[in-house]
Amino acid sequence: MKSLITFRTLILAIVGCGLVGGAAVAQTAPLPAVQWDNRRLDTLDRNVRRLERAVTQRNSQGQPVLVEPDPEVIALQGRVGQMDRRLEDLEATVQRVNADFERLTFQLDESDRDNAALRARLGDAEARLQRIETAAARAEAAAREAEAAAIRSPTGDAVSDLAAARTALAADPAGGRAALERVATNWPDTPSGREAIWRLGDILRASGDQAGAVQQYATALAGWPALPWAGEVTLKLARGLEATNRDPQACAALNEYDRRYAAQSTDGLRAIATETRTRAGCR
Repeated sequence: MKSLITFRTLILAIVGCGLVGGAAVAQTAPLPAVQWDNRRLDTLDRNVRRLERAVTQRNSQGQPVLVEPDPEVIALQGRVGQMDRRLEDLEATVQRVNADFERLTFQLDESDRDNAALRARLGDAEARLQRIETAAARAEAAAREAEAAAIRSPTGDAVSDLAAARTALAADPAGGRAALERVATNWPDTPSGREAIWRLGDILRASGDQAGAVQQYATALAGWPALPWAGEVTLKLARGLEATNRDPQACAALNEYDRRYAAQSTDGLRAIATETRTRAGCR
């Protein structure tokens, strides 16, 4: 039967051989450093051969040599086992990390694809919105063009537009009013435009809107123009002010009438001025 002998067993054999020669060494004393030279190596080789012969002889006699395991070797083997288990744990952890990394990589790829799809949809939505905005702008421009065409002068002349509006007013009050409004919008600073404004005041007064009529008369008389109808409209303004309980303003309008238009007015207009002054309590 063959027995395995560790390096520590060989060292113990060497120490045993030293004891046979009569050199006893205390176990507790530290061993001096060994200087290995050719002589010591030869001595070690002879001792090892002697030990091998002794082991072989005992084995042949039926007395096998039992080599007890070294406690330090056992402890070292235990530590190696622990390191192996830790290494296995680390390998398992690395495998899990790799699996998680692969899963995250797959999810990242899916997210990239989803983002690309969302960007494409967003681009389509922006393009559609731009087309809608463009269509809305065109529709708005068309509406403004239609509105401008509706209020554009039908004849290109203020006097002719006013004459057409007065003719339309007699036949179609609503159409005539719209025609007067177009004249007032297209020719605001002309005598025809001012006349259209005060004629709109007459329409408002006939409908019972005295305050609106006063506003129209005042607009037509801005700057007190020297026009044939200015005196009559000034009296309409004064009467409207008196009817809306604004007697001081009515008296001021009558004073402007006396100063600017009374001399060229008819007796009928001057009589209206006197009556209005009495009702307003002018001094």
